[in-house]
Order: sequence, then structure tokens, then C-alpha cells
Amino acid sequence: MSELTTVARPYAKAAFDFALENGAIEKWHEMLVFAAAVAENPTMSAFLSSAETLDKKLEVFINVCGEQLDEKGQNFVRVMAENGRLKALSAVVALFAELRAEHEQEIVVEVTAAVELTKKQQEDLAKTLEQRFSRKVKLNCTVDAEIVSGLYIKAGDTVIDGTVRGKLERLAHALQS
Repeated sequence: MSELTTVARPYAKAAFDFALENGAIEKWHEMLVFAAAVAENPTMSAFLSSAETLDKKLEVFINVCGEQLDEKGQNFVRVMAENGRLKALSAVVALFAELRAEHEQEIVVEVTAAVELTKKQQEDLAKTLEQRFSRKVKLNCTVDAEIVSGLYIKAGDTVIDGTVRGKLERLAHALQS
């Protein structure tokens, strides 16, 4: 995946810069998500890997995307195809989303709890994390009963492990040292 990320980074940056310049970030995100879904379709993926000419592949791909891609979006896909990079579209989408979140001063926080958090708990947690990160926070909450109790929070490179399981693992490690 890191190789695809390296390949996708300049395309995502170029698409984001163009979208930002033209005030069309949401539209570009939608176009990229759609194009990535088309590229990941098993039938389309097999076709793109076939011995067909680049022009034929582009024609079929753009026809399948239809009106979901405007002229600039079609040009973007054309450039990626000419460079043999259509397989990196999903990585472009992920990087575009990161650039968008950074621009909008938003951070996506993955929260894992032993039980489902109430709406009030989620609001309180989001408010606290917004103060800590100085950004708008979007929570993605999941449930994992194996953590016993507490929260496991991951925001970018920051990890806060306040789970009982995590504390027990750290205690066991300290006792073994």
C-alpha cells in the first residue's frame, strides 16, 4: 500500500489544489470516489489489465463513469491512465480526503469502546478532543468487547490507550522487565 501512496500523492495534491482553486472540493471528492469505485470493480479492473489499447481502455472507462466526471475530471483520469496509474485511484481518494480534512481543520478520530457510546458521551468526547487537537473532530466509533473497559483513541499518529486491557498489558510488561 505504501507504494501506491507514493504514486498517488502527487495526483491527490494536484487534484486537491485544482479543486481548492476552483472552489469545487466536494465535487472533486465525489468524482474521485466514483472513479475509484469504477476502477476497483472486478470486471473493470480485469479490462484495464487486458491487452486493449490505452485509447480503448480510456474510452470505456470514461463512458462507464458517464456524467459523474466533468471535463476536468475526465482529463485527470486520462493523465492517470496515460501514466498507468488508474490502480492508484483509491489511494488518491484517501490522500485527497486527508488534504481536505487538513484544509478544513478537521481530524478523523477512531474511537474503540467496550460498549456503544451514547450520543451525549460522543458529544462530550468530541468537545474534549477538539480542545486537545485544536481542530474540528469527526468521530468514528466502534465497539470491541475485548478491551474490557475504557477507550482506545487513534487520531493520526496519536494513540491514547485508556483501556483496561492496555493497562493490564503494560503492567504485565513492567513486571516481566
